[in-house]
Amino acid sequence: MARPTAESIAQRAFDLGLLSETQLQEVWAALGSRSVPLEDLVQLLVRRELLTNYQVDKLLKGDKSGFFFGNYKVLYLVGTGTFARVFRAVHRQTGQVVAVKVLRNRFSDNPVQYGLFVREGELGRTLRHPNIVPIHEVYSSRTTHFFVMEFVEGQNLREFVKHRRLVRPIEAARIMIDVSGGLQYAFERAVTHRDLKMSNVLISSRGQAKLVDFGLAAMDDVVVQTQDFELPNTRAIDYAALERHTGVRKDDTRSDIYFAGCMLYHVLTGVPALVESKDRVARLNKSRFTDVVPVQKIAPQLPHYLTFVVQKAMTLDPYRRYQTPGEMLADLELAEKRLGEEPNGSNGRGSPQPENQPAASSLEEPQEQGAVMVVEPTTRLQDIFRDGLKKAGYRVLLTSDPLRAVERLRKEPQLVGCALFNAEELGQAALAAFNQLGEEQETRSLPAVLLLSDHQRAWKAEARTSKHRLVLFMPLTMKQLRDVLGNLIPSAQTAKSDG
Repeated sequence: MARPTAESIAQRAFDLGLLSETQLQEVWAALGSRSVPLEDLVQLLVRRELLTNYQVDKLLKGDKSGFFFGNYKVLYLVGTGTFARVFRAVHRQTGQVVAVKVLRNRFSDNPVQYGLFVREGELGRTLRHPNIVPIHEVYSSRTTHFFVMEFVEGQNLREFVKHRRLVRPIEAARIMIDVSGGLQYAFERAVTHRDLKMSNVLISSRGQAKLVDFGLAAMDDVVVQTQDFELPNTRAIDYAALERHTGVRKDDTRSDIYFAGCMLYHVLTGVPALVESKDRVARLNKSRFTDVVPVQKIAPQLPHYLTFVVQKAMTLDPYRRYQTPGEMLADLELAEKRLGEEPNGSNGRGSPQPENQPAASSLEEPQEQGAVMVVEPTTRLQDIFRDGLKKAGYRVLLTSDPLRAVERLRKEPQLVGCALFNAEELGQAALAAFNQLGEEQETRSLPAVLLLSDHQRAWKAEARTSKHRLVLFMPLTMKQLRDVLGNLIPSAQTAKSDG
């Protein structure tokens, strides 16, 4: 095969639409001749940013495809994975810089594989939050399947930790506040991540953490058969192992919380919490989760109120773990505040907590009064309910979806001591869910509270009430609500123990 000339490469770039006629004429004018060494042409094109090295390499190889996806011109390869590759690209008309995630060719003619890929993209399009990388466009036609995302200038969290070596505790807390915020937003929309790991968190040049790749949430139906046990898609082996050993379902947000704890552990210490291995059998072994070295032993200088967050997030008992990302977020925010107030805390040089001295942190669990599921769609009121009830020792589970709440409680009626539905924003959906709990055999004995606003007073006549199923009217003080719960939950626990 004859070596390409400068003129042949320039013509190829023009034919493919990489160079305009005007640009091509300007290049030849600058070089003074078309009979120049190929290297001179390449250097000029790259120096003037008319082509990238990635585009030049493809041209020299004789590639005729992969330069454009829809209206987006590929600049260079950003990263590769088992299923897809990610490119930095630019819109041909607007010049907007984006990331384009493209399904690999070997999966592109398989309806199951590309169907799941498209579902991943469509799911991502529904998520709009500062700490989640947004997906703008999803394309699927014949053997070409890709979606267009925001391009985050920066690096992933694994690279960030590797380069920094030591991340200050206050910086680690801020990163995980962003991660928890994104997870809570998704949780409120009944979406779990299912592939939470260091490489799926991007750190922008401004230091903001953003979650990427909610793909496994769309791939729950795909299984890979192993010798003794069906696994979800191979990327989810760690999740499958955790859930197998803790007895929770595959869409449980508490699994995301566990791996968020692993992430905080890694950022604080520089080493992974779980032994890393490519051996599937080793990754499925329960000892990976039971033999984790306590974070305070690896880094005894860390403030106890920060290691507390790691320990609680990584508790193997899912009922003693944080129940929602919002709970973890609240403790991280308190930790960040403490770190900002303590001169040594933000550098990780504070004194470790003496083993025989009880910790004084407000992050430590008060005497537990029971668990309450709060069904409330607005973030502001979620924060009020969470903070107000946690101060009294209640464990708070938050969700914005009444139907999801009923379904969860039907399957796990012992999960909480009371369910609280606020109808102010949810409207009739809250009333219907409240009544459904009272009708279902599995949940009819569960205490429940329906909060109605003043203009919803007439709905009380439609509510199925009893001694343990109450209707309250807003406005209501937090003390009044805690008093009501204090009467409802102990009586329910007594009834359960008597039964």
